Amino acid sequence: MTVRLRRVSQTNLLDLPSQIKPMYSEFTVYQGRDGQIVYTPVQSNPFLDAKFIATHDFTQDDVFPDTHH
Repeated sequence: MTVRLRRVSQTNLLDLPSQIKPMYSEFTVYQGRDGQIVYTPVQSNPFLDAKFIATHDFTQDDVFPDTHH
């Protein structure tokens, strides 16, 4: 599948073919050294989310019992 870069006003646009059903609505974009354009979905970091932190217990029991006495 091939798409063409379009220029609209001051913006470059790449069409998204209808076969691709995006799972996210916001993306980070960068261009690789070889010219490839990469879109990565923006996702929140749960370990920085106050609601997630407040509802999870991050304590852990020892996996291996203490065998050194």
